[in-house]
Amino acid sequence: MSFRTRLFTYKKPYDLKGSDELFLQAMKENCAYQYEHCKEYADILKASDFHPKDLKTYEDLARLPFIPTLYFKKHAMFSMKDRRMLIKVTSSGTSGKKSQMGFNFMSLYRGLRMVLRAGRYHHLFSLRPSHYLIFGYEPHRNNKIVFSKTAYGFTYFAPALSRSYALKYTDEGYQVDLEGLKQKLLKYSKSKAPVRTIGFPAYTFFLLKQMKEEGIQVTLPKGSVLTLGGGWKQFYAQQVSKQDFYALAREVLGIDEKHIFEFFGAAEHPILYTDCRCHHFHVPVYSRVLIRDVDTLEPVNDGRPGLINLMTPMVDSVPILSIMTDDLGILHKEPCDCGLHTPWLEILGRVGIKDIVTCAAGASELLTEGNK
Repeated sequence: MSFRTRLFTYKKPYDLKGSDELFLQAMKENCAYQYEHCKEYADILKASDFHPKDLKTYEDLARLPFIPTLYFKKHAMFSMKDRRMLIKVTSSGTSGKKSQMGFNFMSLYRGLRMVLRAGRYHHLFSLRPSHYLIFGYEPHRNNKIVFSKTAYGFTYFAPALSRSYALKYTDEGYQVDLEGLKQKLLKYSKSKAPVRTIGFPAYTFFLLKQMKEEGIQVTLPKGSVLTLGGGWKQFYAQQVSKQDFYALAREVLGIDEKHIFEFFGAAEHPILYTDCRCHHFHVPVYSRVLIRDVDTLEPVNDGRPGLINLMTPMVDSVPILSIMTDDLGILHKEPCDCGLHTPWLEILGRVGIKDIVTCAAGASELLTEGNK
């Protein structure tokens, strides 16, 4: 069994100290694979005077050349033939700049093991059939956006009685239908089956705010779960604090904070970060996080803000071992009341790179058009 597969079958999803050496070996193994099978990646390493053999200690991971997510939005870079990749997906954007990602069988297998382990740890799985409200894109054969696929995958965490979408596919493209989701909420609140939501927090907030303004309050059935992912993006100015969001959800839907979960991830870093009961994104064993100074790009001390550098050896088909996001964040190592002793990542926002348009940003334009 390879070091990569051993890492993704590791039994303790947040045992970073116990998995440090295994993570290093998995990264070295994947780095050597990418170096051999992707000429572009090998050229990047050579330009930085770096070789996979230079990964000798855990501290050497900080020296591994990182690739900005913007690079993947402008250059497709694969490490195997298309026929070996079972699925190909993209990030999203309105200017044509989309990262292209592909996954072979073993990459998908590792991802599945990660999702199963994280889902069990955070008690996200249920045998009770549920109604799903998805604050995102309705699947369509022409839609290869990764978020639409991960959102759909979430509907397997419990048996699906129904799936309803905020962004519905029409002959004119995707159209926003928050009113339709509101009617579904009213209907499902009167049934016994739980309701599960997944999607952009901005969409979810706008619907809850609208319901409150209309004087609509419901109580979702026992076992209902509210999950969020994708960030606020272009609606950053309207973003509310988590506590205000949770209070609104409790007032309008009758759902308690402990039944609200948030995910963090990226098309170029397909690792599932799930917040704990204190709503902190603890780093799982499948990845490591560095915070780098915005000017020097050198690693900063814990507790200081900077650009988020994400690392994982999960994927064979694309060289995304170490990517630099356009997110600003802080890595905290102080104790968390949830009981986990691993570092947790605080997302502060995005740097001002106008070139980068994300999945939620594209969706936000649809919402703006729909409200005109």
